[in-house]
Amino acid sequence: MSAAPIRSVLVCGASGFVGRRIVRTLREAGLAVTAGDSRTQDFQRDLSPEIWLPRVTGFDAVVNAVGLLRDTPRRRLEAIHHEAPVALFEACARAGVARVVQISANGVAQSATRYATTKRAADEALLRLRAGGRLDATVLRPSIVFGRGGASAALFMTLARLPLLVLPRAAVQARVQPVAVQDVAQAVLRLLQDGGPELVTAVGPRALSLSAFIGELRRQNGHAPARVLPLPDAPSRWSARLGDLVSAQPWSSESLALLEQDNIGDAAAFERVLGRPAVPVERFVEAAWASGV
Repeated sequence: MSAAPIRSVLVCGASGFVGRRIVRTLREAGLAVTAGDSRTQDFQRDLSPEIWLPRVTGFDAVVNAVGLLRDTPRRRLEAIHHEAPVALFEACARAGVARVVQISANGVAQSATRYATTKRAADEALLRLRAGGRLDATVLRPSIVFGRGGASAALFMTLARLPLLVLPRAAVQARVQPVAVQDVAQAVLRLLQDGGPELVTAVGPRALSLSAFIGELRRQNGHAPARVLPLPDAPSRWSARLGDLVSAQPWSSESLALLEQDNIGDAAAFERVLGRPAVPVERFVEAAWASGV
């Protein structure tokens, strides 16, 4: 693997929530960053290495932060999560890009959802290139990412204002390990500068249920504990099926399936990648608004 210093980086998905923070962090570290977005890169249509080859040539590193929660009439998970990234990674290998970081998601290794299987397919393709010695690559799999400007963070902050939480039973039982977006971006910087293992799970220091996480955000906003009413499995499935009919919103059968499994990892291992302690969940609101993310 190349030990040459990384100076120039192409960030795909730079206009997204995580991508914006990655671009900011890399630039603050003095790297020359080119921000790719939907105006210059079409992950729905750019599905061959030949299209990507001139775009990645000359860069020391590439970060793929493109993601989609579910299929929509105009955007397909298979293309955006799998086919386009595989073409991108192959082009990186041909162009001699020294290092690639793929932003995936924790839990995709165990899930049978289309979100997970398409993400996993791209992850595996990239790691095969690494195993074959064609480039240095790491797949970064975050748990729930929290920060100012994130759609999921906005949803959790809205829920944290409610005195009564009606949540699917899975959200009350399954554990998550939320991570601050600035820590995800810092991990990308460290992986680009120093390299790293083939897989890194990005998690915060504490595992807790999703309902407890919302309760912690509620506490940080100065509210008393909310009453939590677990929604039985059958009504949860019915509401998710209704969500399947409206692709513009995130709630769906796939979202429910992802909630039904733990989304946790080794906090100590992630802190070794960061080179410092991760932001604790007890400081999420303060840290997010103080840093403007």
